[in-house]
Amino acid sequence: MSKSKSVLIICGGGPAPGINSVISTVAKAFLKDGYRVLGLHEGFKGIFNNHPRIKEFDFDHADRIFSRGGSTLIMSRFKPRNEKLNTNLFLENKVKLLVSIGGDDTASTANRITDYLQKENIFISNIHVPKTIDNDLPLPDRNPTFGFHSAKDEGVRIGNTIYEDARTSQNWFVMSAMGRSAGHLAFGIATSCHFPMMVIPEMFNNTGITLDKVVRLVISSIIKRKIENIQYGVAMISEGVFHSMPKSELDKIGINFTYDDHGHPELGNVSKSHIFNMLIQKKITGLGIDLKSRPVELGYELRCCRPIGFDLTLCTLLGLGVKKLFDEGVSGCMVTANSRGEITPLFLSDIQDEKGRIRPRLVDIDSEFASLCFQNLDYLSEGDYKAAQEYVKNPMAYDFKKILTEK
Repeated sequence: MSKSKSVLIICGGGPAPGINSVISTVAKAFLKDGYRVLGLHEGFKGIFNNHPRIKEFDFDHADRIFSRGGSTLIMSRFKPRNEKLNTNLFLENKVKLLVSIGGDDTASTANRITDYLQKENIFISNIHVPKTIDNDLPLPDRNPTFGFHSAKDEGVRIGNTIYEDARTSQNWFVMSAMGRSAGHLAFGIATSCHFPMMVIPEMFNNTGITLDKVVRLVISSIIKRKIENIQYGVAMISEGVFHSMPKSELDKIGINFTYDDHGHPELGNVSKSHIFNMLIQKKITGLGIDLKSRPVELGYELRCCRPIGFDLTLCTLLGLGVKKLFDEGVSGCMVTANSRGEITPLFLSDIQDEKGRIRPRLVDIDSEFASLCFQNLDYLSEGDYKAAQEYVKNPMAYDFKKILTEK
């Protein structure tokens, strides 16, 4: 078959383990069927560039990248505004399918581009592969987004090392993990590493999030462990608590947050663990508690690690699913796979609200799993008040459950 038609692959947002696995699988599947497979560097920026950087895949390159971390295609968070679309890119290369890899913003932008092309009498399909280490896309049956389990696995490896350091040096560490609006990554790492305290935004379903409450939750764990003669620990705090705080709280930190093209605070520009560690240090110094703590930031270390077996399998299945849906004539959707390995399309309209927004999938704080994990944390309760008075005059202010129900 003459290779007169092509498939175009773009990657948007930030990296996640398994991107290369998806690209490799898609490339192999379409090469076998006689298509040219093109990769576009810099995501959507390339589509709005008259001189786009294009990578043409052959089997050799596709076969070498499938198990690597990172992305063989340069990524970008570029979001088009009034730029002129490079329609020649699609016409000259006879593109029949746009494969986008990214989050919900990437998916919705891909839909808008194909809708615009259709108005220009350029008809192509588009299929999106959902990707985020935050695991916050509302996929059917709460199936994980690819990259999440690999990022968690790398976070657990680092977390276990930090916890061993805490035990060895008899210190505390304040750790922060990525998760713009959901605490899946922080929750998964903290529970796997048996950290005595974790703070995720979903915990505050009955009270507002403030810096003071987060600090008191950590100190609650510190005092509880001191009562039990344990002088060390690690407190995990999801970066999502910043995303959920009112601006009045963020202003107290004294940092002017910058925002990305999608209007999200660029939390990667500041060290959340450093901020909370300094606030905790200030508080415990005022209480007269003798304790050392150190900050540890978990972020970019997780995004480009090698994918573990789970994600290699999932990404291969999703890549094959792209070819399956395309062959069936399905377009304008995300490709999803259930626990039985069955491929189904998920249309944005199925998960968007009336304003076109996609509500993030949060940690199910009321699930039995979450309840059991939170019960296993170390924190003050009413039975500890008498012993806690050795460290604080008002133990009730550090009662874990009372903090989370304050009005």
